[in-house]
Amino acid sequence: MRFFSSSAARRVVGATALVVSAVVGAAYTAGPATAAGHHHHKKGARVATWAPADSAKIHPGTMMYTDGAQCTGNFVFADASSNVYVGYAAHCAGTGAATDTDGCKASSLPLGTKVTFNEGGSLISEGTQVGSGTLVYSSWDTMHKLGTTDANTCAYNDFALVKVAAADVAKVNPSVPFWGGPTGIDTDGTAAGDRVWTYGNSSLRGGLEPLSPHTGVSLGDDPADGGWSHPLYTVTPGIPGDSGSGFLSDDGLAVGVLSTLGLAPLPASNNIGDLAKELVFAQQHSGISGLQLVNGTEPFSPIL
Repeated sequence: MRFFSSSAARRVVGATALVVSAVVGAAYTAGPATAAGHHHHKKGARVATWAPADSAKIHPGTMMYTDGAQCTGNFVFADASSNVYVGYAAHCAGTGAATDTDGCKASSLPLGTKVTFNEGGSLISEGTQVGSGTLVYSSWDTMHKLGTTDANTCAYNDFALVKVAAADVAKVNPSVPFWGGPTGIDTDGTAAGDRVWTYGNSSLRGGLEPLSPHTGVSLGDDPADGGWSHPLYTVTPGIPGDSGSGFLSDDGLAVGVLSTLGLAPLPASNNIGDLAKELVFAQQHSGISGLQLVNGTEPFSPIL
């Protein structure tokens, strides 16, 4: 089940698509925080000033609306020109049926589509807009144009970037609420039993902030998909609207992006796409020079 915003469900918050089968290079970081771990670090472009973490309106976990469909932002990115981006799932801008899960064939809204950052949304309202941006990269759109045919890439490369409007950059902080981080990018996947941390902010939670930060356990990577995805269980499974949210490893490294909910053979498991692979693909094909993850300004603190 993909946390998918079909055209029919756009007026609400994001329906889901069915996946009845099993859930099955280098990346760089920029920003003030560094940490030891399985990641590559390269000092890159710096944004002048981040908003304070406790008052920033745009951050990992912010609700994002695209043509009426809600998803959740995962991490903050920057480029060589100090432009700022927030990532979410490519299917958040999908236009096809809820059963469309092949990113190489699925339809998508065009680049240039307006995306808003909101807070306080509910089933009947998108809440208050706190910023805006533009869809500038979609793995689905890109794979379709490239003619990508690798089955695992098509199934799990589910990542998009929204460029934050210049007037709203001062409202951004790259830290994950509650947990802090990220401290870099994980590049060696997850083993069975590894803990993961996330912050999902779907409006379906009715504004109950204590339900947003949650943790989970990896089920171990499936070697059959080439490391493109990581199935896991969380204390409270992701729900529609959480799609696109980011997951951290036990040392605060960014592991992946929430994409699907498995029905069989692992009922209610979540599935995240591998961020390291998704970002390398974006670095190669987005045309964005110097694209990098931005580390959080707040230290990672995995205490619930």
